[in-house]
Amino acid sequence: MKYYIIAGEASGDLYGSRLIDEIKLIDQEANIRFWGGDKMIQSGGVNVKHIKELAFMGFYEVLKNIFTIWKNIEFCKKDINEFWPDRIIYIDYPGFNLVISKWAKKNGFKNYYYISPQIWAWKESRIKTIKNSIDKLYVIFPFEKEYYKYKHKMESTYYGHPLIEQVDNFKPNNKFFKNNNISHERDIIAFLPGSRTQEIKSMLPIFLTLKKHFSKYEFVIAGVKNVDKSLYKIAEEMSVRVVYNQTYDLLTNSKAAIVTSGTASLECALFKVPQIVCYKTSFISYLIGRTFVKIDFISLVNIILKQKVVQELIQNQLTEKELINEFNEIINGQKRLEMLKHYSKIYSMLSLDKTSNNIANSIIKSK
Repeated sequence: MKYYIIAGEASGDLYGSRLIDEIKLIDQEANIRFWGGDKMIQSGGVNVKHIKELAFMGFYEVLKNIFTIWKNIEFCKKDINEFWPDRIIYIDYPGFNLVISKWAKKNGFKNYYYISPQIWAWKESRIKTIKNSIDKLYVIFPFEKEYYKYKHKMESTYYGHPLIEQVDNFKPNNKFFKNNNISHERDIIAFLPGSRTQEIKSMLPIFLTLKKHFSKYEFVIAGVKNVDKSLYKIAEEMSVRVVYNQTYDLLTNSKAAIVTSGTASLECALFKVPQIVCYKTSFISYLIGRTFVKIDFISLVNIILKQKVVQELIQNQLTEKELINEFNEIINGQKRLEMLKHYSKIYSMLSLDKTSNNIANSIIKSK
């Protein structure tokens, strides 16, 4: 069969790569065309657009790039028409994917949504498009299945969270320190400033303020290759190392982490690394977000556990002084021990066998 997969962000690239691997194992004649990143490229298929051309963060940033986004939408429709896939698979990236899914449904294509839009957090009005356009919806948190069923009378499928199998299958590189010229003498503090240009520009300078206050630690940045390397120049000028596409090795060897809100927060929890979750965007985007976002927390750890387990520093709260205070808490304080205790609950809540395999099977065998 022919499969067209659309992922627009780093996390989608990760999950998409696992899905491609499983599809190819089940369907030996699979013809796959996709929008994604380096991990999906490695799994195989034809890459139409790379995620580095697609990731825009925040309302204002999206508005600034609206013409580019519109051109991508029109190009995507044309490309789907020419390829004419048996299955279209959407991975998160709802602003773009729901527009395409609506068009695709009208044109007779079969739509499968993997990593449900987080309408429980904001833009609940998207449920109409989801109900009308999506043939099968796959959620990655157990509470989402209940949400869709009881709030919106819509069936969804839950096979566990794909990040669990990613972490379970990870094998640490015992040459991590040597390969990256990192000393064993000091504890490592990981900086995960995000995977998009706007995120890194906003977050990294603030993260780096910790260095002058805590010289006994080795600060290391989890870099990504889908952005311009010049974004990390500020860190290199301060002799802070950047390791590219080695996030799990970095977390395996870290005492704590400073993290931009997103999948990285959940990854830290699964690797049992105490963390501070941070988020800062443009003033306009923040104001709009405050108006429409309906959740109490931004960290996936807090959302899943339905309580404040990790500290969140958002917008004006994200200052050098606050970061120092919270960093001291997660390095030595009681908060560190409490956080680690809560982490163990997350794994059991999200872990089910063969997540990506079950999703691939479901998509392939559905009528």
